[in-house]
Amino acid sequence: MNSSTDFSDLSHLVLPRSIALVGASERAQSVGGNTLENLVTHSSFRGRLHLVNPVRPEINGRACVRTISDIREDLDLALVAVKADHVLPVLQQCADQRVKFAMVLTSGFGEVGEEGRRAEARMLEIARSSGMRIYGPNCPGLNNINARLGMTFSPAYRFDQKPGPIGLATQGGGMGRTVIQAMARGIGTGLWFSGGNEVDLEVSDFIHYMATADDIKVIVTTLEGVRNGPRFLAACQHAARHGKPVVAMKIGKSDYGVKAAQSHTAAISGSAEVNSAVFRELGVIEVDEVGELIDTAALLARGQPTGKEKVAVFCYSGGTAALAADKVGTAGLTLAEFEETTLATLRTQLPDYAAISNPVDTTAVVLTNAEIGYASLKAVVDDAQVGAVIYPIPFDYGEVTTTAAESAARVQRETDKPIVMVWMSDKLGQGYPTLVDNGMVPARSVAGAVDAVRRYVEYGAWKARRDAGWIPQALSGPAAAGGDDARGLPDVAGPVREHEAKAVLRTWGVPVPQSRFAASADDAARAFAEISAPAVAMKIVSPTITHKSDVGGVRLGIDSADAARRAHTEMLAAVRAAAPGHVLDGVLVEQMSTGPFVEVVVGVHRDPAFGHVCTVGLGGIAIELFKDVSRRLLPLDRRRAREMLEETRCMRLLAGFRGRPAMDVDALVDALVAVSDMVMRSPRIEEVEINPMAVMPQGRGVMALDAVLNISPKT
Repeated sequence: MNSSTDFSDLSHLVLPRSIALVGASERAQSVGGNTLENLVTHSSFRGRLHLVNPVRPEINGRACVRTISDIREDLDLALVAVKADHVLPVLQQCADQRVKFAMVLTSGFGEVGEEGRRAEARMLEIARSSGMRIYGPNCPGLNNINARLGMTFSPAYRFDQKPGPIGLATQGGGMGRTVIQAMARGIGTGLWFSGGNEVDLEVSDFIHYMATADDIKVIVTTLEGVRNGPRFLAACQHAARHGKPVVAMKIGKSDYGVKAAQSHTAAISGSAEVNSAVFRELGVIEVDEVGELIDTAALLARGQPTGKEKVAVFCYSGGTAALAADKVGTAGLTLAEFEETTLATLRTQLPDYAAISNPVDTTAVVLTNAEIGYASLKAVVDDAQVGAVIYPIPFDYGEVTTTAAESAARVQRETDKPIVMVWMSDKLGQGYPTLVDNGMVPARSVAGAVDAVRRYVEYGAWKARRDAGWIPQALSGPAAAGGDDARGLPDVAGPVREHEAKAVLRTWGVPVPQSRFAASADDAARAFAEISAPAVAMKIVSPTITHKSDVGGVRLGIDSADAARRAHTEMLAAVRAAAPGHVLDGVLVEQMSTGPFVEVVVGVHRDPAFGHVCTVGLGGIAIELFKDVSRRLLPLDRRRAREMLEETRCMRLLAGFRGRPAMDVDALVDALVAVSDMVMRSPRIEEVEINPMAVMPQGRGVMALDAVLNISPKT
């Protein structure tokens, strides 16, 4: 590969023409034995299969060679099923033979400790030096179910073979199997990559491949960590360009989840908030658990949303219909208002006591008369205002429930609009397999169905905004830095002092208050006289103290030179007592902002996976209390900056809340873009935070009242 965002063609990994199984065995429950059985007995592999075993001349009537070097043909794939201490020599032999792909099924590497990580580093060296791509180690293999090819040691492969439109990329194997077994609800997974420790090939490679795979409509992934941010961005954007939704479940949102993910596959789990922000901008549909993953992917596999879909609820239980309508409202979806022709049909078909406005309560008549059930549901689906129908079945009534399921399946065959069935009962009567056999993939709860519809509609809205230019066609993460412009940066590494940070901001066009640094009490008195303001603020200057007010390091409303002199002495004494051991350089004497303003926070930090991320929202101490923030990857333009602000609740304050004046949002947008430009052109900046940034009334601008700046060493 030439760069971090180049991708190899994986077609000969997914459907190899020739395979060597290194570590082939006749032992039934061994990795080599199970893999051989899956390839020979439970697959339809039409290529050439070579068995490698150093001590067996044949296995189950098939000839073996001692080493892969004895195979005299070009190999697409080597399946490596030997003990951990034999893996590296085998991989080197594969590289020497110019094998295209090596899949290491063996465990006992990075997930178990430092020695295993060193072995993985050597694997990567072999891959990079030879051009051979490595899949794994510590993985269950690859299942190409649409081609009926199981390159896996899993004994479950023979049972879990329902072809379908879902493409799956996971790091761990267990939850992937859960998704595969959603086949019991009627949805098939056609291709499953499970890359384990991902020493070389990773989830991003698999997403990129499936973006152009003709047999895959929806890409599903479970992530324990994003190893390479730019590659993930590139892969997801490739999928978006080809109209393939990506549904993702990220593990590692709590401290417990992060630790579990790291111990499982040694993944690096990034900040959950940053991951979610990146997902939203990429159009990746984030879910929280496996059931939601399946409900959402199954719905997206049935068609592409526009983002304008309104919802109809159709049910034969009044209470259940009300529950579903309530969930629709809570989810922020809109119930459709039926056209008069629809209402007229429902009046004709249903009893007088039925509820025919949305939500529809048909009463039990649809359970006893299949034609009424069909006609009334068809009228709802055909309404021009309806984009999707949620149809809960709250209980099993045997044959009559089956009749309702058959009517729903009949209508679904006649429309492109999704009818989202919900089987709520724990009793799975014959109606349930009727839905499954007709590809309707019933959800198991009303909340799950509504959440799937919400994500479906939101994805359509994201596509519409992207097509209209509101979302960039390409994001490139850390690689997007635009050069090394050290304009205004002090020649230091680490945190810098507040007045130095503000000097940098001023250089890049961010307004800061008039201020003076005072090393002594007399300096403070002179500073007050030089600043043309009726009152000043005084703040401790220390490269190691961030929250100055917590240690008595802030004084406000200082209105004379003598008061400034006293405050300097008192503040230093108070901070030394409250925070012993910190470096205290002096005090910053600064013009106080007067008049009304709204405090916001503007911050940028370097995420280890995705690079610099901007955070904006309600500032001051409120940021920790309310966490009312929005995030974006850099760089920002004015449109993206304004969109960030629109996502926050504090935008209501900025727009003028309950008679308060509207604030200068345009100036705040300018400041956000200026900070973005500063960081993108000064890649040594690790972190910058302005908290608070005072946003004045319209036309009066903004002011950075406090600033933190952290700079990395020169390389």
